[in-house]
Amino acid sequence: MRQTFIDTATALIDADPRTALVLADISAAAFEPAALKHPDRVLNVGIREQLMIGVAGGLALTGLRPIAHSYATFLVDRAYEQIKLDLAHQGVGAILVSVGASYDGSSAGYTHMSPMDVQLIDTLPGWTVHVPGHPGEVAPLLTAATAHDDPVYLRLSTQTNDIAYADAALLRPVRHGSKALVVAVGPMLAPVLAATRGLDVTVAYTHTPRPFDTTGLRELATSGNVAVIEPYLAGTSAHVISEALVDRPHRLLSLGVSRRDLHAYGTPADHAHRHGLDPATLHTSLTTWLR
Repeated sequence: MRQTFIDTATALIDADPRTALVLADISAAAFEPAALKHPDRVLNVGIREQLMIGVAGGLALTGLRPIAHSYATFLVDRAYEQIKLDLAHQGVGAILVSVGASYDGSSAGYTHMSPMDVQLIDTLPGWTVHVPGHPGEVAPLLTAATAHDDPVYLRLSTQTNDIAYADAALLRPVRHGSKALVVAVGPMLAPVLAATRGLDVTVAYTHTPRPFDTTGLRELATSGNVAVIEPYLAGTSAHVISEALVDRPHRLLSLGVSRRDLHAYGTPADHAHRHGLDPATLHTSLTTWLR
């Protein structure tokens, strides 16, 4: 996904004089050819993530469409106040593109993990959040985001599904059943499909959890049982689901990254297992809930 982002952003900067890029050292080497070609629109502010967002806000005020990029923990966690003030409060938009996700950078420790990024963005009004599950979804999402001025968060990961779904801004059913609706967000589709094999459930996929497709949710949640599996903090979308189904009886299971700090390095697969997001543990959680 990261390489697809670099290639797509470089092409957009070449093609559209309104597109700009602000970096804080992360991926600077990959964007060096674009920076040499467009030094007025490809800016590296050094390891100053708060400044990166401030500069993006300033560029947006001049009419440019800025992309700001770093690890999620630096882009969102560290620079949240600037996102709130320099973008949201000023009424300007930018495209924030992160790598690292919840625990892709687990080998570097907790400094490079951000399971809370989407929940932080969710506190601000008007943001579109894209969580692609396949590299093939990245280019269309990024290209579409440069065509308007609204705020967009594009969360990239090294975890991927087997198939790209370009039409998954709305809930897209990929398996049908009768006992429950299981919503998989972004790269959670692959483990969810493995976990639900043999279960009588509908599995629906989305790469755009904000705005959440509440119309599709209501159409698909005919059993009243809804499970949402997200690759960030468990329960991030619980309030959206509950509000959408407030007028009908329903049961909600929210699975995702737990709020406890594991105090561990290891691989992303290690962290997925310890947070209950591997296929075997997901299967146990779902079958227990469905009894």
